[in-house]
Amino acid sequence: MTDKLLEKLTNQLSPKRLEHSLGVSKAAAKLAERYGADAGKARLAGLLHDCARVMPSNILLQVAEASGIVVNDVEQREPMLLHAPVGAVIAARDYGVDDPEVLGAIRWHTTGGPHMTLLEEIVFLADYIEPRRTFPGVDRLRKLAKVSLDEALLSSYDQTLKHLLAEGGLIHPATVEGRNALLIRMKEK
Repeated sequence: MTDKLLEKLTNQLSPKRLEHSLGVSKAAAKLAERYGADAGKARLAGLLHDCARVMPSNILLQVAEASGIVVNDVEQREPMLLHAPVGAVIAARDYGVDDPEVLGAIRWHTTGGPHMTLLEEIVFLADYIEPRRTFPGVDRLRKLAKVSLDEALLSSYDQTLKHLLAEGGLIHPATVEGRNALLIRMKEK
């Protein structure tokens, strides 16, 4: 990571969002080291994962459309979900990231999805368990992440789904598909 990249990100994000991004970057690098992924790529994807999080909903929708991102019904009604795929566009366009693995990790960090790469899974989980997170059950997830990436991912999906169901929220199809793909993979092992 260059100082210039960090300086640019500092100017774009609130101090709280920047601290979160730094925490995700650090957590992603640790998970990458534990599970055999590229720690540098994990660190970069973690740092930039929320680079579009500050965009208002109407701008997210505009950038998605202009970038050829297909917006589904859930994203149309909950445009903040688009900060992940739009973030991949912004990371490439504004931060010069050209690594498809890093961009994929940014792309899938919010909803998860089927057939994620190891790096994508790591950044998804790192966003969930970074040190600033304080929701009930996060400490158990952090412990689980030290033992089994798959079990920690499954627990993250389950906890997200339980929360959304309790709140009466919309569930992104990629989250359901990601959980199902993970379960199938785990049963085949």
